[in-house]
Amino acid sequence: MKSLKRRIVQSLAPAAAYRYIRLVAATSRLDRENDAARQRARDATGTYILAFWHARFVMMPYASPDHRLAALLSRHRDARMLGSVLGRFGYDLVWGSTTTGGASAARELLRRARDGWDLGIAPDGPRGPRRIAQPGVVAVARLTGRAILPVSFSAKPMRRLRSWDRTLVPAPFCRGLFVFGEPIVVPRDADSAEQARLLAQVNGSLDQISDRADATVGVPASPRDANDTD
Repeated sequence: MKSLKRRIVQSLAPAAAYRYIRLVAATSRLDRENDAARQRARDATGTYILAFWHARFVMMPYASPDHRLAALLSRHRDARMLGSVLGRFGYDLVWGSTTTGGASAARELLRRARDGWDLGIAPDGPRGPRRIAQPGVVAVARLTGRAILPVSFSAKPMRRLRSWDRTLVPAPFCRGLFVFGEPIVVPRDADSAEQARLLAQVNGSLDQISDRADATVGVPASPRDANDTD
C-alpha cells in the first residue's frame, strides 16, 4: 500500500508543482537585477552555464526564459520528480552528475552546449552540503568553454521547506527578485589551483547575490550549511 501511495504521489506531484509555479509567475511581480550580465555572458561565450543554489530552483524556469536550457540532474528519486517538472517547461534533461557517471554526463553537456543550449547546474546539488559549490561546475565550464552565470532568486512572502537545502517556495502574489552575478570564464588550460580559485569565486558570487536578493525583498538570509538553522 505504501508503495502504491508513493507511486501515486510521484505521478501527480510534478503536474501540481508545474501548475503552482505557473500560478506564482502569473500573479507575482518578478523583478530582475543586473539582468545585463546575461548579455555579457552571451558576448563572452555565446551560450552559458546558469548556476544557482539548489534551494532557489523553484522559479529558475523564469530566470532565462528566452533561450533553450539543458539541466543536469542526478538519478535520485527526488531529482527525477524535479525533472518531470522541468520537462514541462521545455528543459532538456541530462541525467547523471559530475562525479557519479561523470564522464557520460559531461559528454552529454558538451553535446548540448555545441548544439546551442544554455546549461543549468546547481553546484551544491543534488544532496549538499548546501551553499557549498562542488568542483563539477568549474570542470563543465572548462570542458565546454562556456561562461558560468551565477543567478539567485528570493521572494516575499515565501516559505522554506525542511529539506536538506531549505528549498525556498514563493507564494502567489509575491514580490520576487532575480539577481545575476557577473560571468565567470574558466580557461581551458586552467590548472588545479586556478580552478580552485574560480570555484571559490563562484561560491562567493552565489552567496553574495543570494543574500542580496533576500535583503532586497525583506526576508532573512537563508542558512549556509547543515549546522545553521532558520
